[in-house]
Amino acid sequence: MTAQDLKNSILQRAIEGKLVPQRQEEGTAKELLAKIRAEKARLIKEKKIKKSKPLPVITDDEKPFDIPESWEWVRLGELFSLQAGKNIKTRYIYHEQTESHVYPCYGGNGVRGFVEFFNSEGDFPLIGRQGALCGNINRATGKFYATEHAVLTRTFSNTDVTWACYFLKALNLNQYATATAQPGLAVSKINQVLIPLPPLAEQHRIVAKIEELQPDIDAYDKAQTELTAIEQHFPGAMKKSLLQYAIEGKLVPQRQEEGTAKELLAKIRAEKARLIKEKKIKKSKPLPEITDAEKPFDIPESWEWVRLTDLCANIVDCPHSTPKYFTSNTGYYAIDTNVIDSSGKLTGWRYVNQQSYLQRITRLTPKHGDVVLTREGSIGRAAILPSNKKICLGQRVMLLRPSAYVDAKFIKTILMAPSTLIRLTIRQKGLGAKHINVSDVCNLVLPLPPLAEQHRMVARLEELLPLCDALAAQH
Repeated sequence: MTAQDLKNSILQRAIEGKLVPQRQEEGTAKELLAKIRAEKARLIKEKKIKKSKPLPVITDDEKPFDIPESWEWVRLGELFSLQAGKNIKTRYIYHEQTESHVYPCYGGNGVRGFVEFFNSEGDFPLIGRQGALCGNINRATGKFYATEHAVLTRTFSNTDVTWACYFLKALNLNQYATATAQPGLAVSKINQVLIPLPPLAEQHRIVAKIEELQPDIDAYDKAQTELTAIEQHFPGAMKKSLLQYAIEGKLVPQRQEEGTAKELLAKIRAEKARLIKEKKIKKSKPLPEITDAEKPFDIPESWEWVRLTDLCANIVDCPHSTPKYFTSNTGYYAIDTNVIDSSGKLTGWRYVNQQSYLQRITRLTPKHGDVVLTREGSIGRAAILPSNKKICLGQRVMLLRPSAYVDAKFIKTILMAPSTLIRLTIRQKGLGAKHINVSDVCNLVLPLPPLAEQHRMVARLEELLPLCDALAAQH
């Protein structure tokens, strides 16, 4: 139940006479109604209000629910005097209050602005009678101007104005609006709407009870708003937390029998040395030693801090040109920032011809299991290339080929973890489209667990991350 549902429920109990108990010593609504009729007759005789047309007698079939014996069903036109305000040209209405424009001007949806003169004075409920929100209730006090889109609701015999506002809201007068492009409420129609009338003293007690409950409703509304915000934020926040927990070694336990990252690193280096000797990759420049200042958090003893280049057999940047893209499938695919979403999923492809494809794979032909990383615009998005496609690099991305001793999904995980994205973001350069240099990506300091732990970490994330997506889809 929303806070608004709760308010509606309280109002419904109020108009059914179930919010506060009835008291015999407070008299009856019939007695109050007699006083109202006498006062209205006197004011008509004094020509202070106009005589309204006779209203039809209320039948039992019209009464929507039972009310206490001390109450009376009446028509709005019998209880109140309803009168639409007067038209005023827009040029006379100021948006802000000034020394000359001091009087609020009410339209169908509340205060429209401020004017130099007023046409009403007192304390009145106002019924909006034009527009999508017609039937809404506002309250105007003091001196003000009511336009033709607001119905001035005059009360009699000390009828509680606050009570009147609450009960008029509960009637949901919008249901009586004309079903047109510009909905409207006719005063003649509003006059015939039924309203339950309690004795005057009970009106006061109803108001007091509603106002007593209001702080609790407000607290409920605040709590519900905060909960909704948490529910909406939770899936994304949980997803980030899981990724961060993973790269800090907190997602799955360490196992002694799986060895250490130091042993794994020795295998990676031996593999790279072999590939260099076989001239399958080029020898890279020596990397600077990792300082303690570069380590963003603590990692398990069995892990090692490494640079991204340590984990990859090869890293290449995209050609610095934009290929011609085709709308139909050519059999040759290009990948760029436009086809990788914020969770690292491939959302589509760009298509190029054979000539562009061949030109763009001269440095390295992308293959299944390679990781593509965006380094301009939406930086830090990583995706793993699928099999059975001839893929080249479009613009703004770079290709990472993981070592045979490193899980490609693990590389994707550590690249898209919150702390990694922060470190990539602070390295952005450029005045227009921000980008990160290839050298900054290559030198990025990252944590390395043993290979078996990488596999367990990835498997655990593949269990948990879809649950986050499912939660997000519910909001």
